[in-house]
Amino acid sequence: MSDPRTALVGAGYDTMADTWEAWSARIESDPRREWLAELVARLPAGGQVLELGCGNGTDETAELAASFRLTGIDLSSEQLRRARHRVPSADFVQADIATVEFEPASFDGVCAFYVLNQFPRDLLSALFERVQTWLRPGGVFLAALGVGDEEGWHGEWLGVPMFFSSFPAETNMRLIVAAGFEPLRNEVVAIDEPEGSVEFQWILATR
Repeated sequence: MSDPRTALVGAGYDTMADTWEAWSARIESDPRREWLAELVARLPAGGQVLELGCGNGTDETAELAASFRLTGIDLSSEQLRRARHRVPSADFVQADIATVEFEPASFDGVCAFYVLNQFPRDLLSALFERVQTWLRPGGVFLAALGVGDEEGWHGEWLGVPMFFSSFPAETNMRLIVAAGFEPLRNEVVAIDEPEGSVEFQWILATR
C-alpha cells in the first residue's frame, strides 16, 4: 500500500500530465545534464540502472536507456504510459519508492531527478539505506534534493492537490553518510522555474 502522501503525488501527476510538461519546458539553468554526464562516466558499459520517479520519459531517461539496462519506477500510470511510448527499450514499473524493494546488489547506478522533494522527508533515511543495499559495491547514487526545512506542505500546485517535503542541505548529507555512502560531489544549485528561482542539492555518492 502506498503512503497517502506519495499516493497524492502520483494522482496529481496523472491529472496534470500535459500541464506539467508545458511547465517543465519553461525551466532554465537546469544542471541535470552535467550531473547525468558525471553519473554515466562512472557506470560500467551496459550496466544496470534504476531511475526513481522516472516520470514521462525525459531526455535523461532516454539517454540512460540507450547505454544501460534501465528500470524506471513511478507511481503515476499516465506518466509511465508516456515513458513507455517514448523510451520503449527501458523497463518501467508502477510502484511507490517508499515501499518498493529490489534484490541486494541489483544495480550499478541509481538516480532520482527532482522527485525526492515530493517524497516524505521522514522516509528519506530508510530510502537511502535501501538504495545503498540495491547498489553493487562501487555503485553510484545521484540525487537532486530539496533544501527547504519543510516537514510537509499540502496545497494546490499546477492545478492539483500536491505534497512537498524536504530537509536542509546539511541534513540531507548527514542522512546520505549515515546510510553508508561516500560522497563524491555535493552542490546546491539554483534553477529558474516559471515562478522564480529555486535551489536544489545535487549529491553524487558511491557505495
